[in-house]
Amino acid sequence: MGDDGLQRLDRYRLPADYSPGAPLGRQLLWFCVGAPLLAARWLPGSAWRRLLLVGFGARLGGGCRLKPGLRVKFPWRLEAGAHCWLGEDVWIDNLAPVRLGDRVCLSQGAYLCTGNHDYRSPGFDLRLGPIDLGDDVWVAAAAVLAPGTGLGPGAIAGLGAVVSGRWPARVILRGNPAVVVGQR
Repeated sequence: MGDDGLQRLDRYRLPADYSPGAPLGRQLLWFCVGAPLLAARWLPGSAWRRLLLVGFGARLGGGCRLKPGLRVKFPWRLEAGAHCWLGEDVWIDNLAPVRLGDRVCLSQGAYLCTGNHDYRSPGFDLRLGPIDLGDDVWVAAAAVLAPGTGLGPGAIAGLGAVVSGRWPARVILRGNPAVVVGQR
């Protein structure tokens, strides 16, 4: 930390072992063309969004519905099973892998965050953690999933929940921080 106990952003460096996971040319093409097209609100439809993501390395099962406003940091680090729904304004900020099982619903404005910083470190070190969602999970509108979060099959992250850690099948989570409020 600095003398005042706060982060020193001038000391920040990416970890030596970190890689975006794709060649620079693919990254540039994604950020300049692919990502803006994926998020476009003026172009309806899921089929072409699916083709776009798969073309950049995402692994998507059949029957996925992808809505306008969808943002994906690195498609090559996204895996989604069959019949997943990715709603309006969903942001998959996947510096680390994100895996969605079959029939996963990410509702409007959900945010899946796989990277954060260590506020205790003078260099504000990057900390990554994959997100893994089992089959039949529902992440409700405006819910936030922290790096390293796992939800077992059938679990629900309720409206606006802030979820971190590993959770078993069929739990219903609500609040900030999220707590179990029931079983599905």
